[in-house]
Amino acid sequence: MSQLPRLSVPARPRSHRVLPSRIGRRLLGGLVSVGVLGASVAVLVATTGVGSPSRTPDDGIGTPVSTSPSTTSESASTRSRDLRFGLAFGDTLTWMTDANLAKAMDDAAELGVRWVRVDLSWRNIQPDSSVQFLWERFDRVVDAARTRGLDVLPTISYTPRWAADPNCGSTSQTCPPADNAQFAEFARQAAARYAPRGVHTWEIWNEPNIKPFWHTGPDADRYAKLLAVTAPAIRAVDPTAYLLLGGLAAVDTIPSRQYVSHQTFLAELGRRGALKQVNAISYHPYTYPLLPSTETATGTRFQEIDRTPDNLVAILKRYGKPDMPIWLTETGAPTWSTGKAADSEDAQGTDHATLQLQAKIAADMVPASAAIPSVDVVFWYSYQDGEPENATSRKSRHYGLTYYGGLRKPAFEALEKAIRDYQQKKD
Repeated sequence: MSQLPRLSVPARPRSHRVLPSRIGRRLLGGLVSVGVLGASVAVLVATTGVGSPSRTPDDGIGTPVSTSPSTTSESASTRSRDLRFGLAFGDTLTWMTDANLAKAMDDAAELGVRWVRVDLSWRNIQPDSSVQFLWERFDRVVDAARTRGLDVLPTISYTPRWAADPNCGSTSQTCPPADNAQFAEFARQAAARYAPRGVHTWEIWNEPNIKPFWHTGPDADRYAKLLAVTAPAIRAVDPTAYLLLGGLAAVDTIPSRQYVSHQTFLAELGRRGALKQVNAISYHPYTYPLLPSTETATGTRFQEIDRTPDNLVAILKRYGKPDMPIWLTETGAPTWSTGKAADSEDAQGTDHATLQLQAKIAADMVPASAAIPSVDVVFWYSYQDGEPENATSRKSRHYGLTYYGGLRKPAFEALEKAIRDYQQKKD
């Protein structure tokens, strides 16, 4: 059937406040080897906690999932692990022509990634009623990826007007659902449809800790309740399902903007027992203009994974999940805006990067992620710019490795080489 205008938008990264002062970069060269790194149990992208019999995405179908606590004391820093890579597409693949979809998946395979992250928008599949399903929109995405040996990470999110919380206005797709059970039923049907096609890994919502993606304002209690019904609904039809927490936006708590920091939101979920519902957490650490490996006295978003006083790993440990894997399901840098472009890490007063700096950030993402034992998978956001470069274009639309017209930016080759180098050193 003919394509409709796009109903959803991809996750929109934000610029982050970081101090330009540096206390040096980590020496990563020797750390890229698997023997030095150690890391996490999963061979591919995820583990559910040390010693857990839960399925990882490489285990195949049929292994029962378990949410019971781990019984071994092996830590993330001593486990063997193979860092994997992905490309985040937001809500773009669903609306591509067959030819453009094929090219996007071919490029992903050439890049050397194993995973593609794409929105499975409830609003796209059931736009008008609870009895209407337009699964064919997503079928072709799954089929195109699986044909090329790529694993799909759907982000189940975004509410149709008929199911939205009326308190936040049905015009916004990021309204949470009025009835969590309806959202869970959609997730259950999605899992039932796509598990036979090889999809067993799911991310539940996107950036629930900021108002732009949870329109009523961040609410850890409400999100925890959504998880509590959605996780068992998926596992009821696919006991092998591997579930990710909705990707946390890396932000400071800013009440005026209705932002809750990733640390605070994760801790609130931990207090509510919500971490028992998922196998891994998801996090979006943008650091530009700094390289991901750069360290500052106050800590960058990458340092906040495991090296600052209130880091994510410490919070997981506090709530009984010290070995829970972390997926970096978005990171990257934009190359176009109306402001000044950063051409180095020391640039002041900038809001986007030059092509050359974006390429350096893409290349550095690989060893920087490999140096963090708890990180199992890292995704670059995004594949392609969402619009041509012009005076009115938005920064959020220019994180691509390729331009809107398809021409590759230097970052494409830089990331491809970094992934290839990592694999060769690992092997």
